[in-house]
Amino acid sequence: VSDVPTPTSEVPVTSTGTPAPTPTATATPEPTSTPSPTFTPTATPVLTTDTASLKEARSAVWEEYRTSMLESDILKEETEGKTPTFSKNTKNAFKRYLSNAEVTESAMKFGDVKMRYITVTVGEKPEGGYPLYIALHGGGGAPASVNNEQWEMMSYYYSMDLDCGVYVATRGVRDTWDTHFNPESYPLYDRLIQYMILTKDVDPNKVYIMGFSAGGDGVYAITPRMADRFAGANMSSGHPNGVNLTNVRNVPFELQAGEYDTAYDRHKVTAEYDAYLNELEAKYGGFTHRTLIHYEAGHNYNDYDSYPIPVMDDVQAWLSSGDRSNTAVDSYPPHWLSGFTRDPLPQTVVWDLSTRADRRETESFYYLTAPYATNTGLITATYSKEANRVEITTVDVNGEFGIFLNEDMVDFSKPVTIVLNGKETVKDIAPDFGVLLQTTAERGDPNYQFEAKVSFE
Repeated sequence: VSDVPTPTSEVPVTSTGTPAPTPTATATPEPTSTPSPTFTPTATPVLTTDTASLKEARSAVWEEYRTSMLESDILKEETEGKTPTFSKNTKNAFKRYLSNAEVTESAMKFGDVKMRYITVTVGEKPEGGYPLYIALHGGGGAPASVNNEQWEMMSYYYSMDLDCGVYVATRGVRDTWDTHFNPESYPLYDRLIQYMILTKDVDPNKVYIMGFSAGGDGVYAITPRMADRFAGANMSSGHPNGVNLTNVRNVPFELQAGEYDTAYDRHKVTAEYDAYLNELEAKYGGFTHRTLIHYEAGHNYNDYDSYPIPVMDDVQAWLSSGDRSNTAVDSYPPHWLSGFTRDPLPQTVVWDLSTRADRRETESFYYLTAPYATNTGLITATYSKEANRVEITTVDVNGEFGIFLNEDMVDFSKPVTIVLNGKETVKDIAPDFGVLLQTTAERGDPNYQFEAKVSFE
C-alpha cells in the first residue's frame, strides 16, 4: 500500500477547524430497528451454465426483487417526499434557477439515527436512467442551526447549473466533526442509492458524490469505503484527515481548494493528495484524477456553476516552487463527473481492507467479499473472461475472503483457472441460485448479481 501523505497540519482537522478525534476501532455492526426490505422469490430454479439462461435468471430475479421492494412499507415510508420548508433566499434561488424542478424532502433511518435528504429532479429522464448526484453540505462540528442552514443551501448550491439528473442533498446525521461519515452514515448512503435506483429510475452506473468544506471531508472518507457505488467523486475545500485512497482505483476523483485556504494547510494537503494519487496511478494503473488549486481564492470559490475561473496550470509546480501560472477552466463538479460511467466489474480491483465501513449492510467490494473481521492487508484481483482466469494477490490479509463470479466475468461451461499468490488451481464452478439471491438483495444493484462464490482462507 502506498504511503498516505502526512498532513502538514499538526493534527487532523475538519473543514470547520474542529480537531478530529483520534480514530478508534469501529464497533461490530448492530441490528437496525428499521431493517432493509427483503424478498422471497416465487421459485428456486437450478441454474445452468449457459450464459443466455443465466442472464434470463438474473433478470427474472431482479424484477421480483424490484417489485417486492416497491411494495415494501419501509421503502414507501423512507422515500415518500414532502414539500420542504425553505427560507426566502432558498425559495428565490429555486425560482430563479430551478423553477421546473421537482423538489421533495424525505428521511430514512438506521437504528435510531435519521438522515434527512432533499431531492431535486431536473430534466427529462435519459434512456438509461437519471444520473444521481449526492451533495454533502458544510458545517460539521457546529450547532444544529448552522448545519441546517448549510444543508438548505446545498439543496441548490450544485444543482443550479444542472441540466439533467436526480440531485440529493443529505443532512449530516449528527452535528459532529464527522457529520457526513458517522458509522451509521454508510449504510444510509447504501440504502439511499438503492432506493433511488428503484424509485427514481437512477442509472446505478452514474452515481456521483460531491461535497464542500465539511462535505469535502465526507467525500474523502466515504469514497474509498464505498468506491464500488460511485462513478466519480468531487472534493471541494475539505481535509482528508489522513485517509488512505488505495480503494479509489476505479473512481475518477476531483480535488479542489483555494490557494489561500491556509487554515490547517488545506491548500497544501490538497496538492499533497494530488501527488499521492499520482503515485497510486503509477503503481496500480487507474486512479483517474484532476486537482484544481484556485488562483487568488481562499476557502470559497465559484465551483457552483460552469463559468470558467482560473486555476493553477501545474499543481506540483505550485506546491514545490510557487509557480502560479494559471488558466481559466470550468470547475463545476457535475460537468467533470458526468464524463465518467462506473465499471461495476473492473478488470482490476485493489482493496485495502483496513479502509472499510463495518456498519454497511454488505461485506462486498465490487466482486470481492470478506467478513468485517478480515480488516487488515491488501487484495489485488484481476480476471479475464477470454482466458477464463482469475488472479488474486494478497499482502498481509488477516482472515478469510472470497470472490463472486457471474457470466460477464467467466464462462461457467468451462473450467475456470484460479491463481492465488502464484498457486494455480483449475476447477469447475457451478452457478448457485442461493448466491444469486443473496447478491441481488445485498446491494440492490442489478450489476452486482453473481451466481457463484469462491472462498479463500
